Amino acid sequence: MGLPVNIDELIHGRAVEWERLEFKRGWNPEEIVHSICAFANDLNNWGGGYIVIGIEEIDGRPVLPPEGLNPNHLDKIQGEVLKLAYQLLPNYFPLMQPYILQGQHILVLWCPAGDNRPYTAPSTQGEKAQRHPYIRYGSRSIIAKDDNLRRLNEMAARIPFDDRVNGQAKLDDFDLGLIQAFLQEIKSDLFEESKHISLPDLSRNMLIAKGPDEDLRPANVGILFFCREPERFFSRCWIELVWHKDNSGRNFTEKYFKGPLHIQLRSVLDFIQNNIIEEVVIKLPGKAEANRFWNFPFAAVEESVSNAVYHKSYEIGSPIEIQIWPDKIEILSYPGPVPPVDAQILRHEERIVAREYRNRRIGDFLKELHLTEGRGTGFPTIYREMRKNGSPDPVFKTDEHCIYFLTTLHAVVSDHVSDHVSDQAILLNFSNLNDLVFYCNKVSDQVSDKVSDQVSDQVNQIITDQFGVYAHDILMSIGNGPKSKRSILNEVGLSKHTDNTQRYIDPLREIGWIEYTIPENLKDRNQKYRLTQAGLKLIDLIKG
Repeated sequence: MGLPVNIDELIHGRAVEWERLEFKRGWNPEEIVHSICAFANDLNNWGGGYIVIGIEEIDGRPVLPPEGLNPNHLDKIQGEVLKLAYQLLPNYFPLMQPYILQGQHILVLWCPAGDNRPYTAPSTQGEKAQRHPYIRYGSRSIIAKDDNLRRLNEMAARIPFDDRVNGQAKLDDFDLGLIQAFLQEIKSDLFEESKHISLPDLSRNMLIAKGPDEDLRPANVGILFFCREPERFFSRCWIELVWHKDNSGRNFTEKYFKGPLHIQLRSVLDFIQNNIIEEVVIKLPGKAEANRFWNFPFAAVEESVSNAVYHKSYEIGSPIEIQIWPDKIEILSYPGPVPPVDAQILRHEERIVAREYRNRRIGDFLKELHLTEGRGTGFPTIYREMRKNGSPDPVFKTDEHCIYFLTTLHAVVSDHVSDHVSDQAILLNFSNLNDLVFYCNKVSDQVSDKVSDQVSDQVNQIITDQFGVYAHDILMSIGNGPKSKRSILNEVGLSKHTDNTQRYIDPLREIGWIEYTIPENLKDRNQKYRLTQAGLKLIDLIKG
């Protein structure tokens, strides 16, 4: 049965980190049993690892095309792997699957983190071999000693929450469509097999369910990703977004993003990208090309929100909170970082690699879906993207007891843009209706209030081309205060005819620049039209 991973991406280190991959040119039982033991012990809660047999490695990287295995020996090797599994105490069984890569046969052993650590393995294949607990150190498997041995013993029977069995859930709480969509997206060979095998077998093979056949139960990570309503099992496991229209704290919109983790993550990122992210164009005198920035670089926002989803504790009934202000985005999650990371390290270090991870399985799924980068790369990515955009550095905070984790991304505009362009004016440029609508629908003015005559002419030309010669006068008429349909048409020299309303007024309302004053009763005798917030921004552009 296939593994729930894309083999090509796995081999090239894109599905998991290189430290979790080990390549073997051929069958070497002594080394392989040590690596199986090390991955099972999973000292850092990374989620185990993979052993690929049939590919040589140099400095931890695969040598391609693969050397390959004799196909006639595959069955024998798989039998030998089972024998090695019985050499581990407690017994531990990796999942195995042969593949053909670039025309050569290879064997992949998936060694997820074990539930009964610490595991020990014989030092050699001789009868009187000593037993040792093995762990991963970089790309090697070594004997755990001293502090590492102490840490390993402390972790005995301590399973990260996302990998624990959920006693309240049943396999029926899984949505097969979600599972298959995931496998199809990552291009796993298991996708085709999922159409023919039972849900219990599929769940076992993906390690999203555990237990005996008579009481097979979902693991928490399975519910979080493959249940339509995970909030039924985990209190408030959603993302709350508050969109502040200004800095008063009174004018805001709230949104809740629920559902499977990857779906709510993608939904909130789509919302931010479509409604919050905007380009800032700076035109400097004497320079042909304009400088272009984003108010918030999307890659930094994406990594920040993904980190919150990855590292939050789902045992705690606190949602991820995103506060969007005109000048900053704040992302709050609970609890804070895992020790030894603390407030001081957050202030002074740009690359932070935690010794342990709170959610080993959640990270694997997010990385498979390309929703987060490798472990230890999140902070550098955020710093890099903010600096590349010309934004202030991100700010990461926690309190003395690491109760919360707060990420703040400041907008590139205002004082920071002034540092780049001195006192020069920021000029806008609109080439089509989409540019104009995009700007007017934004909440805050991310540019200077100085508008050039050229921009005003551009705006008027777009309005005339798209809505006719009367559109400008209609907008200016309503800009002086709410007016009835009769008053508007009379001021611009048109008769009060339904055709004129449909031709000149309705399109401006449908695009969102004007609105009814009494929308709940369109036939009210006192009904009038007024400018929307987008319409007010448009009038500012028209007036110049």
